[in-house]
Amino acid sequence: MRRIEGIDLARGLAVLGMVTAHVGPQWWLLEVADGRSAALFVLLSGVSVALMSGGAEPVAGIRRVQARTRILVRAFVLLALGVVLAALNTPVVVILPTYALLFAVAACLLRTSPARLLVAAGLVVLIAPQLRPLLADLVQPTWNGGGIVDLVLGEYYPALVWIAYLLVGLAVTRADLGSPVTRRRLLIGGAAAAVLGYGSAAVLTRVLPVTTPVLPGVTLEQLVTSEPHSSSTPEVLGNIGVGLLTLVACLWLAGRLPRATAPLAATGQLALTAYAGHILVIWFAGAGVVWEPTAVVWLVFLVVIVAACWDWRRRFGRGPAERVLHRIAQRSADIAPDVLPPVTGRSGADPT
Repeated sequence: MRRIEGIDLARGLAVLGMVTAHVGPQWWLLEVADGRSAALFVLLSGVSVALMSGGAEPVAGIRRVQARTRILVRAFVLLALGVVLAALNTPVVVILPTYALLFAVAACLLRTSPARLLVAAGLVVLIAPQLRPLLADLVQPTWNGGGIVDLVLGEYYPALVWIAYLLVGLAVTRADLGSPVTRRRLLIGGAAAAVLGYGSAAVLTRVLPVTTPVLPGVTLEQLVTSEPHSSSTPEVLGNIGVGLLTLVACLWLAGRLPRATAPLAATGQLALTAYAGHILVIWFAGAGVVWEPTAVVWLVFLVVIVAACWDWRRRFGRGPAERVLHRIAQRSADIAPDVLPPVTGRSGADPT
């Protein structure tokens, strides 16, 4: 099945961005990577879901059942892996449990049109950031942290808000990422979202009484800031804009400089292996690599990850984590009726 050039490159950037957010020195690059790279990672999960279910022309009938089964099984495996990585008690907040939950939700949206997905994403961006602290305050007396409530309402990756990224990724891929018209629209829309999101935060934090409490422990500033992981409306909108601009840039670069971008694209093709591997290295090396980061350690992480992924991809194809995930998902969806419905449109690429 055909891969769309550039998506792997964008995913590779997202992985290296998250690594930078975890072990990078306190430079401007850390500010750029923090929050935005994880948001891009989730946006690309929507792209992956769309590609696994037909891309711009969604599959139907038994093929949709197969696609939905594969997606749900992947979500379960990702959740299990996320729980294991979180149990290592590193300083890193593991994104995989939230990622898995969003993947499972996406399995219910395979028939939804791009327009409806974008409307839903817009409503989430406008409403969910304000709703989250209210719901968290309501459940606080009975919530001791952890569990499904933490995945939905937690501080770093609240699924209630972060589903906006997945919805956008699913919508733009349904609109056909291979189309020059779609790419131009993404470029314009991404730029507008970034300017509106970060620009509104810059203005609102200056003109509003940001220290005013709106809920116990929540000030107005937390609702209008664009600080990383604030999950505010301005931050989410700005992150969506940056994510779309990054995706368009990667699609353009991969199509024109395939050899130059191959190592980073290979990192994107082994994204799960690279992400899990860097968590394991942090666990083995100790919390100091996160709390006391150095440029040397950060560069070693990046170089080793890219070199190892590139070499593995050329030698063996799928990464070890991707291979296991693919086999489990494929076998679980191995439905072979006597007659399958005709295939319409092109198949989407399996991102792992």
